[in-house]
Amino acid sequence: MLVQAIIKRIFIGVVTLLVVSIIIFIGTSLLPGDVANIILGQMATPESLAALREHLGLDQPPHTRYLMWLGNLLSGDLGMSKAGTGVGTVGTEISVMIQPRLVNTLRLAGMVALISIPMAMGLGLLASMYPGSRIDRAITFTTLSIISVPDFLVAMILVMVLAVQLGWLPSIAYMSGNETGWQLIRALLMPTLTLVTIVSAQIIRMTRATILNIMSSPYIEMAILKGVPRKRIILRHSLLNTIGPIVNVIALNMAWLIGGVVIVETVFAYPGLAKLMIDGVQTRDLPLVQACAMIFCATYVILIMIADMASIISNPRLRHPK
Repeated sequence: MLVQAIIKRIFIGVVTLLVVSIIIFIGTSLLPGDVANIILGQMATPESLAALREHLGLDQPPHTRYLMWLGNLLSGDLGMSKAGTGVGTVGTEISVMIQPRLVNTLRLAGMVALISIPMAMGLGLLASMYPGSRIDRAITFTTLSIISVPDFLVAMILVMVLAVQLGWLPSIAYMSGNETGWQLIRALLMPTLTLVTIVSAQIIRMTRATILNIMSSPYIEMAILKGVPRKRIILRHSLLNTIGPIVNVIALNMAWLIGGVVIVETVFAYPGLAKLMIDGVQTRDLPLVQACAMIFCATYVILIMIADMASIISNPRLRHPK
């Protein structure tokens, strides 16, 4: 049953990616503007526009362009940039444009994950061990306040305090590509602190709520009646049953870190993958936008599949649905 459940999740993930690819292709095709006009400029003649559209394959029917794009994608060919985004010129391979941006995004996401996940789970466990106490109320109030604040406002507050008022950190994450050691850490600190603050609040809330929900189960109540200490109940009995929901929240936040940090990358001028996609939208570079969007969606689906598998492995009831 375990193998069947995992295979089912993988099949659902593949079908989801196929459907998402169709939506991405249709959505990008509906974007206003014409890449041929952007490349040739306002003084282009109708003949030159028609010739360029034919050269770029924009004169093909939509279903033909989709099948060609999907086939190239499955073979690992992300295609060529049609308009360039300030990183390359017309004809630049998209994989070349994406590689350094993806490395930057993964570096930032890795730093945020290493800091936020253990810290958030620890604070969530601490709040659940002492429900209703001053510690719990302080953690709950802080996390609710952070969750209620937009991402850009958290970023601007940190800029005002740490960069403008105290002058401890730079207000932008400028990276030339040659930074090492403390220079790299200093460039990443502001966006990292912003994302750690945002992501940790979500994980803390879910960890606390899940553990408290498990604590109301009959077998936990029996352990309490037998006089088992609350810390031992949480660490030895409740924590394993909370793995599934907590892993799902972590997976969602990690997927958001890969593709949903557009605002944070824009505020700090961080050269990540999300900002590259926004640049592609501005220049109507559809192949670049499609490639970035598929990377984001594939990351999201893969992380959610991993979270589902962890839930299935940790919870036998999910292997034998009624």
